[in-house]
Amino acid sequence: MDYQVVVIGSGPGGYVAAIRCAQLGLKTAIIEKYDTLGGTCLNVGCIPSKALLDSSEHFHNAEHTFKTHGIDIPKPKVNLKQMIDRKADVVKQNVEGIDYLMNKNKIDVFHGMGSFVDKNTIQIDGKKKQKITSEKVIIATGSKPASLPFIKLDKDRLITSTEALELKEIPKHMIIIGGGVIGVELGSVYARLGSKVSVVEFLDSIIPTMDGTMGKELQKSLKGIGFEFYLGHKVTAVDKKAKNVTVKAENKKGELVELKGDYCLVSIGRRPYTDGLGLENAGVKMDDRGRVEVDDHLRTNVDNIYAIGDVVKGAMLAHKAEEEGVFVAESIMGQKPHINYNLIPGVVYTWPEVASVGYTEEQLKEQGRAYKAGKFPYKALGRARASMDTEGLVKILADKHTDEVLGVHIIGARAADMIAAGVTAMEYRASAEDIARMSHAHPTYMEAFKEAALAATENRPIHM
Repeated sequence: MDYQVVVIGSGPGGYVAAIRCAQLGLKTAIIEKYDTLGGTCLNVGCIPSKALLDSSEHFHNAEHTFKTHGIDIPKPKVNLKQMIDRKADVVKQNVEGIDYLMNKNKIDVFHGMGSFVDKNTIQIDGKKKQKITSEKVIIATGSKPASLPFIKLDKDRLITSTEALELKEIPKHMIIIGGGVIGVELGSVYARLGSKVSVVEFLDSIIPTMDGTMGKELQKSLKGIGFEFYLGHKVTAVDKKAKNVTVKAENKKGELVELKGDYCLVSIGRRPYTDGLGLENAGVKMDDRGRVEVDDHLRTNVDNIYAIGDVVKGAMLAHKAEEEGVFVAESIMGQKPHINYNLIPGVVYTWPEVASVGYTEEQLKEQGRAYKAGKFPYKALGRARASMDTEGLVKILADKHTDEVLGVHIIGARAADMIAAGVTAMEYRASAEDIARMSHAHPTYMEAFKEAALAATENRPIHM
C-alpha cells in the first residue's frame, strides 16, 4: 500500500483527521478537488462570512453608535470592493495556514477529484491522472448548498451563500428563502450595509433548531436593523426577469404573498456531497437522505472506510467534523475516543450573537423531563451598558431534582465565546449551583452566566 491513511476532502474534518493521523505516526495523504485546501469552511463558508460580518458591523457602528461614544466622523460610505478584498485576504491567510500544517506534518497533498476504484484504491483526476492505494480511507467530502426543485439557480440573481460572498453591489432588496443560520448571517451583512432584507421561512421561527427563546429574541433584534419576516410561509414559485426576482409564497391559511427584489438568496440548508466519489465501486452504502451510513465508530459498512462531517448524520458544523476527524484517527490506532454529540455547541454570528449547547426547552418538554429555567438579561449588566450591547440574555436549563445543567442558551455580545463555559460545565456535569458559586470577573458579559445560574438554582439573581 502507498499509504496507511488517505483522506478525501480537506475541510475542517478532513485536514484535522489528516493531521491527527500524521501525529499518531501514520503515513498519510489528503486529496482535495479544488486548488486550495480548507473546504467550504475556509474558502466559501465560516471564515469569509465572518470576515464580512465583522466588516459590516464596523460600518453599522460607525453609522449608528460612534456619535454616542463621542466619535465624530463624516458620514461613512461602504466600499464593498474593499470589504470583499479584505475577506479574500483573510481566506488566503487561513488557506496558507493549512498548507503550512500539511508540510509540517509531512502529509502528501493531491489536488484533483478523488474517487474509489475499489475499497483500497483511489483514482485522482487532476492535472494528471494517477492512482494511490491505502489501508484506510476517510471520506470527508462535506456538503453543498441545497435548493428547491423549481428554482433554477443562475448564480447571478438567484444565488447561494457562495455567490452572496462575492457580490459586486449592495442589493436594494434581498429576499432570503430560509431563516436558518446561514440566511440570517448573510442577511445581516447586507441589512447593515443598507439593503432591505425579507426572510421567507417555512417554519414558525427563525433559527428553528435552536431554543425558541433565541429565535424570538434574534427576530426582534434583526427587525431593528430592517429585516422583515414571513414565517410559516411555503415558497411556491421563484421567477427572474433581467435584474428582478419575484418570490411567491403562501401561509398556512392559504393566503398568498408576492415579494419583488433584485437578489434572492436560497438558504434552505445543505446536502451531503458525494457526487463522483464512486462509492458504489467500494460497496459503501448511503441512506435515503444521501448521507454515508456509518456506525457509532464512524465506520462505513466497508471495514476500512470511515466517513466524517457533513457527509454523515448529525449537525453540519465545522467543529463537529473536527471532533470526528480526531475520533476516527484515534480509533484507527486502537484508542478509545469519545464524542458527546449533545455537547457540540451551535453558534449564529449575527450581532448580537446566538450560541447554544445541550437540550432546548422544547426538547425537555417533549421528553416530559422536569426542569427549571433561569434567565438573566444583558441590559442589567454594567459591562453591556458600557459597550452599548444591551440586547440579549443568558438562559440556563437545569434538572429540577438534581440541578444538573441540561442546556445553556445565550443571545448577546460575545455569546460565541461564552458558550465554551457552558460546554465545559456540562462536560463535567456541573449543577447550576456549581456555576452560581464560582467567582466571575466584574464587569464582564460572563456575569450574566452566573446570574442565570443563580436564577435557575434558587430564583435569586443578585442584580435583577
